[in-house]
Amino acid sequence: MTGAGENWLSDGIDDSDADFGLWVPGVDYVAAWRVARESADRLNRAFLGAGFELSEVRAVASTNEDGRGVVRVSGWPDAVERLAGFLESHPGDGVA
Repeated sequence: MTGAGENWLSDGIDDSDADFGLWVPGVDYVAAWRVARESADRLNRAFLGAGFELSEVRAVASTNEDGRGVVRVSGWPDAVERLAGFLESHPGDGVA
């Protein structure tokens, strides 16, 4: 696999920082979460359209310690394997 550098998989959503979980005064976590929620809802609709059940795989909105919106995909391993197979069988057009 290739990525944008050594930490391509986390790309700004690394939760190993010691300060993780603490809210920083003045950071609008709620606004970032709302944006992430819209994206997660769109991805969940795409999962449903592709034949997945949200009880087996779903997108979940969150924020990181910097107040950036984050969307994580959570699911049962077998459903995530099916999702990976689905994505691999639909080659991208280089936009992503």
